[in-house]
Amino acid sequence: MKYKIQIEPEAQLDIQEAITWYNEQQKGLGRKFYNEVKTYLKHLKTNPFFQIRYDDVRCLPLKKYPYTVHFTVNDTDKVVIVRAVFNTSRDPNIWKNR
Repeated sequence: MKYKIQIEPEAQLDIQEAITWYNEQQKGLGRKFYNEVKTYLKHLKTNPFFQIRYDDVRCLPLKKYPYTVHFTVNDTDKVVIVRAVFNTSRDPNIWKNR
């Protein structure tokens, strides 16, 4: 059964900030980043059970970009809740304190 994807506002902001940064580096690179994120989110619809990294938060690293999708799974309602799309170079405590 497919899961619904719910993206929290903070995660939406993470994605938008990354798109802006990548577009500043090279025109069109933000679009490529966004497409990769969309592909990974689509994958979570059918297989959300990645390793739990802390508390109940699971992480899915992107292959082409230094970002990790942080999410929780509500198995009862079949919902994947994306909490953050976080650069792996940043201190993880920043997003945990949201």
